[in-house]
Amino acid sequence: MENWDEEVAFSVTVCDANGTIKRMNKKSKEVFAKGKDVLMGADAAKCHHGATKQKFVELLKNQNVHCYTIQKNGARKLIYQAPVYKNGEFSGYVELSLPIPEDLPHFVRN
Repeated sequence: MENWDEEVAFSVTVCDANGTIKRMNKKSKEVFAKGKDVLMGADAAKCHHGATKQKFVELLKNQNVHCYTIQKNGARKLIYQAPVYKNGEFSGYVELSLPIPEDLPHFVRN
């Protein structure tokens, strides 16, 4: 399943331990770069402003999971940012940006 993420219905963006964007799936490019590779190799911190920029810098430093929801242009999304490790060494971050349906069911399981 090589390149499994290329045609999923959500954005997948990956940066290295320094915050350099290394991978963007098709949806990520559509959302952040108008369908182009222009952000590949860019410093992801420079794509953020103010408090979000500071939060990104802190994530790289502390290697914590950061999860939240947003609403933009009428669409709700779950943003999940998680550190990635290779052989136990911090190697960067992956960000998943998943659309949230208005009628999203919630189940409690035991």
